Amino acid sequence: MAPFSIAGHNVWPGERLAFDLEVAQLYTHAPLSIPVEVLHGRKPGPVLLVNAAIHGDELNGVEVVRQLLARLQPHKIKGTLVAVPVVNVFGFVHKSRYLPDRRDLNRSFPGSEGGSIAARMAYQFFTEIVQHCTHVIDLHTGAIHRDNLPQIRADLSTEATREMAEAFGAPVVIDAVLRDGSLRAEAEQADIPVLTYEGGEALRFDKFAIAGGVHGVINVMRNLGMMPASRRKARSEPVIARSSSWVRANSNGILLSKVRLGDRVKRGQLLAEISAPLGADVTEVFAHRDGIVIGMHTLPLVNEGDALMHLAYFSSGATRHVEEQVEVFRDEVSDLEMH
Repeated sequence: MAPFSIAGHNVWPGERLAFDLEVAQLYTHAPLSIPVEVLHGRKPGPVLLVNAAIHGDELNGVEVVRQLLARLQPHKIKGTLVAVPVVNVFGFVHKSRYLPDRRDLNRSFPGSEGGSIAARMAYQFFTEIVQHCTHVIDLHTGAIHRDNLPQIRADLSTEATREMAEAFGAPVVIDAVLRDGSLRAEAEQADIPVLTYEGGEALRFDKFAIAGGVHGVINVMRNLGMMPASRRKARSEPVIARSSSWVRANSNGILLSKVRLGDRVKRGQLLAEISAPLGADVTEVFAHRDGIVIGMHTLPLVNEGDALMHLAYFSSGATRHVEEQVEVFRDEVSDLEMH
């Protein structure tokens, strides 16, 4: 194995190296740097990038990366693991989704060398880090006041991406369109397969989502041949959603949810009640189709039109199976935490 070269650094086989990648400067001339750690194996294999906190307030992925780095040793893997726990360092420090110019870093790729701070960060991260990798897992959570069931979003038209999505082991896989300016879209255009893992809520740690993320990344590493196959047979079988949509509030008021993440709902089922502050008027919110709850609004105060429940829809007869797989996934993750 030759040394692995990235961002001007060489990492020798069987070694790990941590460094900071300067991507921009603040108006105070203070550098804005992204922390990177590389584990370079002694035998050839893929180069997997696992990154988190492109949105600075999405914290679960930061802990996923920390646990991975604590668990893995470079001499025990094939290929190379590139770990970036915090991409949007400015947002992370300020507990914000965005950058100083209020831009969304995940809508700024591929960026430009002389553009805004968001464009510069996107450009440096993509050219210095992403383009040196063969596969990417991008870790996310729901936005503030939104909680997501652990799920994978990916462009399943690419065989390599589909294989990664199935190997990860999340109970639900969304065949999601590529959004212009996102890391996923730009990497896929460069023939780098990307998974987006969603789990939990912004600014909060969710042990279930974190454990599921660690478990999923290791599953992908095993599938790519970077780690030995597990002796423990996986019980979860990810199911691909045909589509998804949000059910929205039909009035203003105080929200009382009647379902939880992972629940199977039927068309016409009561999902929530919205009451006036004094409780005199109550409106009911119903499901329009059979589906699985994969996202929820967590703030009990809502305005008419607010997104309340994100439902995923599956082929006929598969919805009950998905509900069962959610419980299997919960059990698997719980078993792993105990061991």
